[in-house]
Amino acid sequence: MSVELNSNNKTVAIEQEITFFNQSNDTLSTIVLNDWNNAFSDKNTPLAKRFSDEFYRGFHLAKEEERGSTKNVSILDENKEVLSWKRPDKNPDLIEVRLAENLLPNQKIILHLTYLTKIPSDKFTKYGYNTNGNINLKNWFLTPTRYEDHDFIRYSNTNLDDIANAYSGFEIDLKIPKNLEAITDLKSSKITTNEAFTTYKLSGNSRTNFGLIIEPKSYFESFKNSTVEVLTNLKNNKLDAIQKAIVIDRVVNFTNDLIGKYPHEKIIVSQADYERNPFYGLNQLPAFISPFSDEFLFEIKFLKTYLNEYLKTSLQLDPRKDNWIYDGLQVYAMMKYMDENHPNTKMMGSVSNIRLLKSFNIANIGFNDQYSYFYMLMARKNLDQTLGDPKNTLIKFNEQIASKYRSGLSIRFLDDYLQNGAVPKSIKQFYNQNQLKQVSRTDFETILKSNTDKDINWFFNTIINSRSIIDYKFSSVKKTNDSITFSVINRTGTPIPIPVYGTKKGAVVFKQWLDIEECDSTFTIQRNGADKIILNLKNEVPEYNLRNNWKKLDGFFPNNRPVKFVFFKDLEDPYYNQVLYVPSIYYNLYDGITPGLRLHNKTILDKPFTFDINPSYSTRSNNLSGIASFVVNQNYRNSTLYNVKYSFSGSYFHYAQDASYLRLNPMVQMRIREPNFRDNRKQLILLRQVIVNREESDFTMDNAPSRYSIFDARYINTKTEVTNHFNFSSDLQISEKFGKINGEIEYRKLFENNRQINLRFYAGSFLYNKTESDFFSFASDRPTDYLFDYNYFGRSESTGFYSQQFILAEGGFKSKMYTPYANRWITSLNASVSIWNWIEVYGDIGFIKNKNQNEKFLYDSGIRLNLVTDYFELYFPVYSNNGWEIAQNNYNEKVRFIVTFSPKTLINLFNRKWF
Repeated sequence: MSVELNSNNKTVAIEQEITFFNQSNDTLSTIVLNDWNNAFSDKNTPLAKRFSDEFYRGFHLAKEEERGSTKNVSILDENKEVLSWKRPDKNPDLIEVRLAENLLPNQKIILHLTYLTKIPSDKFTKYGYNTNGNINLKNWFLTPTRYEDHDFIRYSNTNLDDIANAYSGFEIDLKIPKNLEAITDLKSSKITTNEAFTTYKLSGNSRTNFGLIIEPKSYFESFKNSTVEVLTNLKNNKLDAIQKAIVIDRVVNFTNDLIGKYPHEKIIVSQADYERNPFYGLNQLPAFISPFSDEFLFEIKFLKTYLNEYLKTSLQLDPRKDNWIYDGLQVYAMMKYMDENHPNTKMMGSVSNIRLLKSFNIANIGFNDQYSYFYMLMARKNLDQTLGDPKNTLIKFNEQIASKYRSGLSIRFLDDYLQNGAVPKSIKQFYNQNQLKQVSRTDFETILKSNTDKDINWFFNTIINSRSIIDYKFSSVKKTNDSITFSVINRTGTPIPIPVYGTKKGAVVFKQWLDIEECDSTFTIQRNGADKIILNLKNEVPEYNLRNNWKKLDGFFPNNRPVKFVFFKDLEDPYYNQVLYVPSIYYNLYDGITPGLRLHNKTILDKPFTFDINPSYSTRSNNLSGIASFVVNQNYRNSTLYNVKYSFSGSYFHYAQDASYLRLNPMVQMRIREPNFRDNRKQLILLRQVIVNREESDFTMDNAPSRYSIFDARYINTKTEVTNHFNFSSDLQISEKFGKINGEIEYRKLFENNRQINLRFYAGSFLYNKTESDFFSFASDRPTDYLFDYNYFGRSESTGFYSQQFILAEGGFKSKMYTPYANRWITSLNASVSIWNWIEVYGDIGFIKNKNQNEKFLYDSGIRLNLVTDYFELYFPVYSNNGWEIAQNNYNEKVRFIVTFSPKTLINLFNRKWF
């Protein structure tokens, strides 16, 4: 390639010659080229859709000049004949070149290409140009895709660093402005420098890709040992060059010994690469706590990023289809490194030494133990995915954390089970074979099986290629002074070997692996003085539930698990019944500030049974109040109906100055998802009975009954992403005095010109209505909330600030209407359109029908400040049935607001891109 950079226009002019060798046994009529830079060209590419799926707005809102593209493409063959080419409709970041003549096996063809690459901003993926003049080039040139199974691989860029390029040799003449420097992991040398440009000669063989970073001033440091030169700009200003060199040398030598020698002369370990795949959990604590030393932070960051680059640039695997091998080898190597170099380091670092935190399980677990907790986090939510699935099918948390960690745990599990160094030996053989030819997961499996006499088909069939979870427990344990007789039950039917330990005062006195055929049988082993028998003590097996893995051999109550009170939050401790306590505070107008103490058993991992009891004291009414809930959680692993929750909850607060309410709510929730876990469509079926007992109040005039019970059945179907949101819900309510049904459709669309439209249609009708008040009627602008579902700060207020709180429900009108209720039926259409940034124009229209009255047409309009959708919004009425409200007296009393203080609700806003 002859490459010339225009740093002002952020473009690269390229003249390229590709010599393509057909090494397959197939006759080729086309050649497919990766053009991943063109994935940034518009808002409809697979990359743009991926951003939208994961709720990243930056790409959709970006300026045209910030996006990348590949333009002015011309392709000729060696006879200077113009070749036709096209971009597939579903893959605009690929180019299919139609050859003038078929290319036979073992023949070659030369293609001549010219094109202009527009470099994207690095704010989308951390690759591209930034405002400091730095340019980190990634997937910026055209190159043939990997050929496998009689066809070219056709992968689109979805921001996963898994481009499937064919192995190639490179020769590049790079011309850049004189004020810039080039950093690359290819062999490089400066050829010429004149007043305006510097020209470099770059070359490299047997590669799928290479790094190229261009900066006004290079902040990369070079560290070279006997095997490789490392170029790195990882941030750490507190370490000197010697300290960094010691760490880098240790990591490089460890990797060479464990896996194999790196085949290239140089490797780049950049801050951008680390930030794309950081060590989650390492630096989540605030910097002022400093749980790890600066040297350790640099070491673990370098280790993770080095291993990632080392594997990515030297393995000839399909990086999307066989991603679990990349992830597994990386995490397995990291765990081995920690075992050898930092065996006593805790997950929380020096924080674990703080005496006040000694009782927390999270402060006591080892550094390597955190990997299984991140996996179990998703498994308990029933969101874990098959390790062998292609990388682009994984939800973000699995792709970056849970599946990656479980892959490493699984290889370490196999290593511990096989013993005799079978797994490290296989890894080296696989890596060496990889240097000679293109490889796949089948090659890895074949090598592993060749190095053991044990049957390990279960590892690939169950651990790698299925979602099956592992969960064993003791069914019975009998002991004598000399022996233990026990049975193990396989709770999930997954045929996996598991180790059994005997411990005495915490020290291991025996360990034995139970093979598959033994896992549902009874057998006897020597006791060796053990006082406790434990399955999977060191968590070698990535098990779903560790709480049922042990039995005491001494004491009157062999299964007792002591109660342990823990402040705020903790990881699950399998040896205790944890009760977490945390101060709480709640507010409404009638109870005032309501401090309380929340007691619950919700650790970071989901549980099959949870309780949450929150007694509190209402400072304004001077009495006790609070809420409580009990939930049974049941997951279904192999069904679109993936979760059912059975719950019973109750709450006691005031709904008026002089009156309280008690609500009881038995409920069943059934959650349904699509077979494709990345599909954001979710469905919910909710069945409940709401039982309310209200004291009578002298301050409300609603004439509502003091006691009532309502059966409520709801169905919700929603699919949401940045550019599109659709939600359909229906609700059926049945009680002694009334029956009603309603439906609601919400639609939100972000257009390519960055305008957004929000539409909501609501319709509801009574099936029968024997009530004498409007307490159960449909509301046009402020629902009465007789089910006590909404977080009203002043639910019985009809005037004043608290009455201005807006909740988008039922009619959804923002202006307060003179006819606020409908006791027959209601329809409404709510709409808003963005005019600038978060400023929108809204309008509502609808009809309401009351008994013995004609239908009434309602309308309003105004300005909406959509600061954070559904969480913080302001509505300023302009014109409605009430006239020109903006010109009327006491306008400040007409403004409506949405405010959400619930931390859980706000956290969900930021978590949705991960799950």
